[in-house]
Amino acid sequence: MTAIAVLGSTNMDLVAYVPKAPRLGETVTGRAFRTVPGGKGANQAVAAARSGGEVVMIGAVGTDEFGVRLRSALTADGIDTAALRTVEGASGTAHITVDDEGGNSIIVIPGANARVTGLEAGDDARIAAAGSLLLQLELPLTAVLAGALAARAHGVRTVLTPAPAQPLPPELLAATDLLVPNEHEAAALTGLTDPGQAAEALLNDVPEVVITLGAAGVLYAARGREPLTVPAPRVRAVDTTAAGDTFVGALAVALGEGRPMPEALRWASAAAALSVQRPGAQDSMPTRTETDTAAAALAGPPTEPTLPPGPAHPGRTPGPQPEATPGATA
Repeated sequence: MTAIAVLGSTNMDLVAYVPKAPRLGETVTGRAFRTVPGGKGANQAVAAARSGGEVVMIGAVGTDEFGVRLRSALTADGIDTAALRTVEGASGTAHITVDDEGGNSIIVIPGANARVTGLEAGDDARIAAAGSLLLQLELPLTAVLAGALAARAHGVRTVLTPAPAQPLPPELLAATDLLVPNEHEAAALTGLTDPGQAAEALLNDVPEVVITLGAAGVLYAARGREPLTVPAPRVRAVDTTAAGDTFVGALAVALGEGRPMPEALRWASAAAALSVQRPGAQDSMPTRTETDTAAAALAGPPTEPTLPPGPAHPGRTPGPQPEATPGATA
């Protein structure tokens, strides 16, 4: 079984479902409200666990009711939560609006996540025992960098999702093995709106890049190799909130099992396609058996990039998108 460590956020998602998202100053009537365990770190941990990985979660929750629920949800998926600290105060929350096309907008309040400023006793050993370390940017950068440097010291693959988008210190990029931005994040990091050009620029800082392109699939680029794209399944999206995290968690498991990158990308895209057809973040993530079944329908060789020119589309999720609105946000 592939061992994966996740250093990242754990949030309670407060999700409002509306026919159409309100504009600034506008009030609309929603049709449903749910509280769903989330956070980019916890989401990737759950996605990896359901994909067949042996996962340890490093982070923090608060002393509130949300903290109890968040820990319980991770434990229910077989995730080791010994390194998920409980700190005084509120847990992290994400306030999410989801429209009828599956698009969303999100406000994150860090809560307990802001207290994770570095590694604590035992974390270095947990990272050293893993095959991959998954990182995102919902924790303070000091913690993200500490995790990346620990992984590099122990020869552990570091997979960084640069979200929310922000400037990255050179030492973090130097300790990153695989960078997985969406096209908006790639543009923010490079100043280049063409994904192919952005990928080429990012290879100056990291050895491998996967840029997720919404309805256009994913673009993979690596030093010394020709880039390739893997197309996205065409599905009707219900909620795209956790598609990117599902993709990363599944991809980490596939790579940890030694699958070639094209196969790993197709398998992870199948997992993301399943997730957007269900509401919620962690609730939407598929099991390994479900992903295996869906991936079997996506067999076929990757293609050379044929990306449309023009500006990036902020927030598009990897892989699947609703057919009627291929540029839906996530």
